Amino acid sequence: MPIAPEYLHMVHPDTTFDALLYGRASRDPRKKGRSVADQIATGREMCEAFNWPIAEVFDQDVDRSASRHAKRKRRDFEALIEAIEAGRGRIVVAFEASRYYRDVEAYILLRNACMNNNVLLCYNGQVYDLSKREDRKATAMDAIAAEDEAEGIRDRNLRTTRATAKKGTPHGRILYGYARRYDPDTGELIEQYAHPDRGPIVLEIFERIAAGETEYSIVQSLREKGERLPGIKWDYYHLRTMLRNPGYAGQRVFQGEVVGKATWPALVPQELFDQVQQIVSNPARLTTKDWSVKHLLSGIGRCGECSHHPHLRTMKTRRGARAYQCSEGYHTMMRTELLEGYVEEALLGWLRTRAADAFRTDEQQARAAKARVRLKALEAQLEQAREKAETFDEETGEPKLSLESFARQEAKLLPLIKQAKQDTEVVEAPPVVRGLIAAEDVEDRWEALTVEQQRAVVRACVNVRLNRARARGVRSIEPGRITLVFAGEEGFTAQLRHVRVSAHAKGRAPASGASPGTG
Repeated sequence: MPIAPEYLHMVHPDTTFDALLYGRASRDPRKKGRSVADQIATGREMCEAFNWPIAEVFDQDVDRSASRHAKRKRRDFEALIEAIEAGRGRIVVAFEASRYYRDVEAYILLRNACMNNNVLLCYNGQVYDLSKREDRKATAMDAIAAEDEAEGIRDRNLRTTRATAKKGTPHGRILYGYARRYDPDTGELIEQYAHPDRGPIVLEIFERIAAGETEYSIVQSLREKGERLPGIKWDYYHLRTMLRNPGYAGQRVFQGEVVGKATWPALVPQELFDQVQQIVSNPARLTTKDWSVKHLLSGIGRCGECSHHPHLRTMKTRRGARAYQCSEGYHTMMRTELLEGYVEEALLGWLRTRAADAFRTDEQQARAAKARVRLKALEAQLEQAREKAETFDEETGEPKLSLESFARQEAKLLPLIKQAKQDTEVVEAPPVVRGLIAAEDVEDRWEALTVEQQRAVVRACVNVRLNRARARGVRSIEPGRITLVFAGEEGFTAQLRHVRVSAHAKGRAPASGASPGTG
């Protein structure tokens, strides 16, 4: 059985108890570590009262859960186990059992370390010798109680979060672009509203992605304007999470699924949000670091001589001019201004006169409209079933729809809802292309685009292939030298963004003398 600390010297006379102090707190939103500091202070007082020299202090597990649902490691707990196994302490001191563990597996790890190294365990003002059967049993019961308490807390939190989600009210960390107003007396949340300065930044980011810009260029321009938050600069992962979050379209999300309309205003129109999802959900799209582009067709145009049609790259000729060349050989080459000029002239003419026919999807639009009606009906049917399963008969106390019946209906409806959502998607011109179709001032609009946006238009509208010249040294554009296939024509393939792999990533050095362009 455990003993009180004041009698420890009687049980273990002539023994110096070098103490290892441990503290932990599950929540510390302000990262001030006050709870842990209080725990360590209490441990220090105990050590001073009983003449236990403090060997080490482990106080860095701030805002760290000890349950089996923890998402982050407790590095100081691992360091504590190492210190015990290294023999750097004779007794481990914590405020209570739940500071050590809320998971039986963590208890077993600590128990075995203490038992194998003759180290005592102290918490709640009691000292346990884990080499004794009674003490192992007592501490195991405390571990089970601590784990059960953690599961109860989690269940209550999930119920509260689920109820909050159903109401559409905000929960957890505030999304960038919003601010919250609280009641000054009760501290209750009054509303979440669009931040006057940051809200427009969110809308700008979505609009720029829809217009064909890359995260790389957007992040660079945001950094030039200032910090995201005081002391925090803009980074790529900020955009990656923002662009995929339905909360910005005024949708409430619970456990990764949209559960209904949110109580806060949308910063991004639903149509714009859906457009951006089509762009960012492309699995072949480079969404982290995108190289700054300088040339219209590098990585987009292809070699017409090689059977597998590798991409064109830019290189410097002996005379110092820039030229497009097959990325795998020297059999196709043309000066950049010649190839780009030819493609631009043909593309703008096509946009002015024929693009509308290529992107006309009347039949698809009709099918999508029917799918949206079907989707709304299916979702309403599922919601009705869910409400019945959650409503109980006043006389019998039984749910109006049993869980088994609801599960069968849900299993039947969910695949139908998924298919209906897919049917609502309509193939149409990308946002960056729409403003150019049939425009009288298409040349002016084209010149107003950035290089990245122009490249996005080329990918969506035309396949470019450069063929071999009839003889060495021919620099003019001869018939058949350039092949163009436009959207809607046989053989056209919409191109994904080309991901350039570095020489280091390929595991080899670049070929000597090669001078590829940046694209």
